Parts: sequence; C-alpha cells; structure tokens
Amino acid sequence: MTIATPWKGKYLSVRTAGTWEYAERVGSIAAAVILAIDGEGQLLLVEQYRVPLGRNCLELPAGLVGDESAGESVADAARRELEEETGYHAAIVEERGDFYASPGMTSESFTLVVATGLTRTGDGGGDADENITVHRVPLDAVAGFVAEKRRAGVAIDAKMLLLLGGGLLAELGGE
Repeated sequence: MTIATPWKGKYLSVRTAGTWEYAERVGSIAAAVILAIDGEGQLLLVEQYRVPLGRNCLELPAGLVGDESAGESVADAARRELEEETGYHAAIVEERGDFYASPGMTSESFTLVVATGLTRTGDGGGDADENITVHRVPLDAVAGFVAEKRRAGVAIDAKMLLLLGGGLLAELGGE
C-alpha cells in the first residue's frame, strides 16, 4: 500500500494509505502523560483551553518527548512538562506502558507515567502560549470532580478513563 503525504506542517502531517486518511506527528515524536500524586494523596490535573474543541478541557498533565532536545527520555520529558504545567518536580517517574488514544485517526502514542516524590517549585501554568489551571484533587474524589467539571461544560480528555475505568486509582490508593 502506498503512503502519501498530501499536507505537512511544523508539527503534524496528514497521510493517506489507500482510502485511509490519518494524522501523524512530524518526526515520530511521542508524548508522556503524567499521573502525578503529591505526598498528601492529591492527584494533579490540569485544565486548559483547547483550540480544536473551542473550550476548556480537563486533562492529566502531558507533553511531547524530544520536542525540545533530541534523545530526551520519557522520564526527563515527564519531569520537564510536569514542572512547566503544574509547578511540581517529580523525584520518581515510573513508566506504565505505551498507549494510543485514537488509532483510527492518528498514529500518535503516549507513555503513561506515575510521578511521585513531588516538590513544589513554582506556580506552573504552562508556557507563554498556555493558560493552565492546576487542580489538586484527593484520589477518592476524582470521579466526583470529573463529573462536576463535565456538568460545568468542561471537555474531558479520554485519557481520564485510565483513572476512572481502569482500576488505576484503586491501585494507587484512591476510589
């Protein structure tokens, strides 16, 4: 099957394979999605405006691996992004596996990591182009918090299902 690239930007390309159309990150850059839990049993979540959705979205902190320096490890990217977005530095980052959020539309993958041993280093909020709100939520209150945000009209990232339906919270001491 022939793969063609009808459009390529700085970060994304559109690819075709037969009648299939999909998006791909330029340079095969992956992402780190961070499940960060502080010493008080609070889960760090971020809320930010997402242009494709036209509204705020509740998410786990996340970021690209290797977009700023070639050869960056998943753990280093997770630490960098967590600190940038939330203002917390993680002493321990454990990889929990690779996942694909929407394999029918994009080849993008992410590695789920659990970050602990957190130290507050700043306010977070992201870079100059982001306006991130940081939420600290007790592990046993995550489901209710997500439901409250949904009722308020906030979009919910599908990766939140890893927490709500995958038993991960129970494993970490929550619901």
